[in-house]
Amino acid sequence: MELWYTEKQTPDHGITTKIRRTLHHEKTKFQTLDVIETVQFGNMLVLDGMVMTTDVDEFVYHEMITHVAMNTHPNPEHVLVVGGGDGGAIREILKHSSVKTATLAEIDGKVIEASKTYFPKIAGALEDPRVKIEVTDGIKHVEENKGKYDVILVDSTEPVGPAVGLFQKPFYQSVFEALKEDGIMVAQTESPWFNRDLIRQVFKDISSLFPITRLYTASIPTYPSGLWSFTIGSKKYDPMKVDETKLNPINTRYYHPRMHKALFQLPVFVQELITGEGK
Repeated sequence: MELWYTEKQTPDHGITTKIRRTLHHEKTKFQTLDVIETVQFGNMLVLDGMVMTTDVDEFVYHEMITHVAMNTHPNPEHVLVVGGGDGGAIREILKHSSVKTATLAEIDGKVIEASKTYFPKIAGALEDPRVKIEVTDGIKHVEENKGKYDVILVDSTEPVGPAVGLFQKPFYQSVFEALKEDGIMVAQTESPWFNRDLIRQVFKDISSLFPITRLYTASIPTYPSGLWSFTIGSKKYDPMKVDETKLNPINTRYYHPRMHKALFQLPVFVQELITGEGK
C-alpha cells in the first residue's frame, strides 16, 4: 500500500508527495507538529498541515532569507531570527564572520527539539556558542529590545495561528525600533500566485516605515506554487547598490554574490503587486 501526504495549499489546489512513514507527531501548546519521511524530499517538517521545510530544498529558503540582508549590511554583528525554530537561518547567519551574536526567538520550543532530532544538518548550528536561544513570543522580544540588532529576519509560518501578528504593521514598527540606526529587516512574504493581497499590504506597511523597501523571489518547490517572496526593509543601505565584486564568497547552493542585484528584477506580474497595478 502506498502512503501519500497532501497539503491543501488553497481551497482549490494542493501538493502531494509519497511518504515512507511518520517519524513524529504531537500537539504542542501552539500547533500540531509532524515530521514525515518522504521519498522525494527526505524528512519533511509539517506544522498544522503546512510544509515548513524539507531535507532536500531547505537550503533555498534559508539562504535567501539570510544572505541578501547580510550582504547588504556592511558589518552585521548582532542578528535576530524571529521564528525559524528549525535553525536553518541561524546556520546561514553564522557563515558571516562579522557575526558576534545570533539570537533565535521561537515561540514553540517543541519545533526546536524536533528539528535537532530529525533535521541535524539544518539545526546543528544551534549549538554554536554565538547562538542565543529564547523560547518566547517574537513579538514580545522585539518590543523589549530596542536599538539592539543590525539585522532581523522574520522567519515565520503562514499567517495563521501564532504567526498572524508577524504580518501586521505594529509588529513591523517594533522591528524598526529594535534595529540600530542602519539596520535591515527581511520577512518571508508568501506566494505571489496565492497571497497577492498579503504581499501588497506587507510591502505597503514596511515601505511606510523603512526608506528603502524591496521585494525579491526564489524558487522553492515544496512551498505553495513554488515561487516565494521576501520583503526587505532597510534604514540606510540599498541592496541594489551593493558592489557584488566585494562580497566575500560563502558556502551556498542557491544564492551567490553575482545574483544579488538580479534577484530584484521581478516578473511583471509580481512587480505590479508592489506598484499597485496588479489585480
